[in-house]
Amino acid sequence: MDDGTLRPTSLAEYVGQQRLKEKLAVYLEAARTRREALDHVLLYGPPGLGKTTLAHIIAAELGVGLRVTSGPAIEKPGDLAAILTNALEEGDVLFIDEIHRLGRVAEEHLYPAMEDYKIDIVLGQGPAARTIRLELPRFTLVGATTRPGLITGPLRSRFGIIEHLEYYRDEELAEGVERDARLLGLGIDVEAALEIGRRARGTMRIAKRLLRRVRDFAEVAGEQRVGLARTRTALDRLGIDDQGLDRRDRAILRAVVERFAGGPVGLDTLATAVGEDRGTLEEVHEPYLIQRGLLQRTSRGRVATEATYRHLGLPVAAPAGSLFDEGEAP
Repeated sequence: MDDGTLRPTSLAEYVGQQRLKEKLAVYLEAARTRREALDHVLLYGPPGLGKTTLAHIIAAELGVGLRVTSGPAIEKPGDLAAILTNALEEGDVLFIDEIHRLGRVAEEHLYPAMEDYKIDIVLGQGPAARTIRLELPRFTLVGATTRPGLITGPLRSRFGIIEHLEYYRDEELAEGVERDARLLGLGIDVEAALEIGRRARGTMRIAKRLLRRVRDFAEVAGEQRVGLARTRTALDRLGIDDQGLDRRDRAILRAVVERFAGGPVGLDTLATAVGEDRGTLEEVHEPYLIQRGLLQRTSRGRVATEATYRHLGLPVAAPAGSLFDEGEAP
């Protein structure tokens, strides 16, 4: 059974994001009652929180088709025109993942499509070129992004519904783990599901992945049901500690503490020191480390906190950067 089969198909099945679900339920019911397309929706937040799943649910709840693409795949206006004119029917949902990476020229052609359900197509070249305007079916654009700051003002203003997805609580992640375990035909103790939730970095996608790996360890050990002891053993073998940090996270923290005396250290310097891409460091590892209070951004760079030293089992030191005001590092 793949992740697509495990994906919830209704708001009732979707675990967590309670405030968002309550608002979406109202918007969807209103659209169904009026028999109109739902307003365009922009979903933003860290990776793995369920933005794609919500797009599928919106289409399913409305009983319409879903077309899935991504910002990088739409480079030219012709790419956008092909999707809008050939793939959509009345009321359908168009899901554009990583919408912040949409080509600027294509984005400008998207504006009239979102507002007036029309798109301009240029036929021919040079002096003989002419523009025709095509009518489009009324559709709902669902855009997803992990970088809302990169969404241009004109594009953002054309979304009628803008919602932020938050990190999940441990209990919500455990509920999601138990749901997936049932669908997989796997028995799991409540304590084991909660342990996976505690180490899943507040992210449902990670919780699902960890469940599959714990299942592997249990099956190889010949166990019919996943218990707490087996879960802890499996996660420890995977290098996931009790705060959800993996080996890469700990290597980053150790670099700040041991190679740069606790900081401050610039992002580029830190990325080079640990052999990691700057973007991966900034978008994948850093947000969770900051959320857990294990890393701090200052005007001079990244700084380890007292919690960092305690987590690594090192004597607590006062990092030099702790005297500086917080702010975006260079």
